[in-house]
Amino acid sequence: MEDKTSQFKIILGSSSLPRRKILTEMGYEFTLMSADIDEKGIRKEKPEELVMALAEAKADAILQRLPVSDYVKEAEPTLLITSDQVVVYEGVIREKPANEEEAHQFIKGYSGGHAATVGSVLVTNLKTGFRKGEWDRVEIHFHEIPDEVIEKLIEEGNVLHVARGLLIEHPLIKPYIKQVVGTIDSVMGLPKAPTEKLIKEAV
Repeated sequence: MEDKTSQFKIILGSSSLPRRKILTEMGYEFTLMSADIDEKGIRKEKPEELVMALAEAKADAILQRLPVSDYVKEAEPTLLITSDQVVVYEGVIREKPANEEEAHQFIKGYSGGHAATVGSVLVTNLKTGFRKGEWDRVEIHFHEIPDEVIEKLIEEGNVLHVARGLLIEHPLIKPYIKQVVGTIDSVMGLPKAPTEKLIKEAV
């Protein structure tokens, strides 16, 4: 696969494995930095506003740790990509479940129903100061999910670390996905089309 980053460098501001996988699939090489921010300290009523505000806060936190003046002098621009995601279920914004009990409650609620993921991507050019973001929404419809499947998912522990308390790409969950209206990459945390578009605009 060709490396598309010969004219610029990328920093992915995330420790998320799915986001790393998606950006690699897109043909980019990158370095990693994660933002240590208090996500609960940032509140917005609309999910689209919240995920954009969180992506901005992550970018700002990472910029504080970088020698930005050095990036301005470099011939090649460096792009910082940050993102965030929440789930909207019955009009309520959901982030990572606080514990196993809440994770069980979340997944049980999705069973036979539907939820939406709202995700953001923000690209900042460290050389020019250009910054632009977009958000993306995907609707996910579920068949009934048996209790034993929910228990197995929670035992594994991964569901506690994702916004929706649910990994739709997980082999245990896949058979219970009825319909996805939107793209799987967006559900996994980094929508490819907006990311590609913003990278092109930022360079």
